Amino acid sequence: MTGDSRLTARDIMSGGVQCIGAHQSLREAARMMRDLNVGALPICGDNNRLTGLITDRDIVVRCCAEGIDPATVQAGSLSGDLRWTDASAPAEEALHLMEKHRIKRLPVIDVDHGHRLVGIIAEADLARNLSDDQIAEFVSKVYANA
Repeated sequence: MTGDSRLTARDIMSGGVQCIGAHQSLREAARMMRDLNVGALPICGDNNRLTGLITDRDIVVRCCAEGIDPATVQAGSLSGDLRWTDASAPAEEALHLMEKHRIKRLPVIDVDHGHRLVGIIAEADLARNLSDDQIAEFVSKVYANA
């Protein structure tokens, strides 16, 4: 990252994330996003374990644009493929995972302490911790046309 290869995912993540319940509606998810001023929410199941991630774009493209009432759709139905990293994983590993799978947000799980969600690594977190060259490489890999 910025010269310190000992940084972990926990060191660069944003903490204090809040989950939307898998059985809560997309309308509730949208309101949470608005109130928290975020563009994505982790989805947690009945056991409070991470089951997915939903973005504002998911709600618009996969629900509203199809003419579906967001109040009638459960957040868990849009969870999709789940990627995450361990809080103790090297930050470089988290960056590689984000680049490889072309994702802009990566949930961080504390595997050693109950497999609980402790944060998310987002683009702003990368911007604070990457060198200019690393940022350019991330952008070229994540935003490149497939």
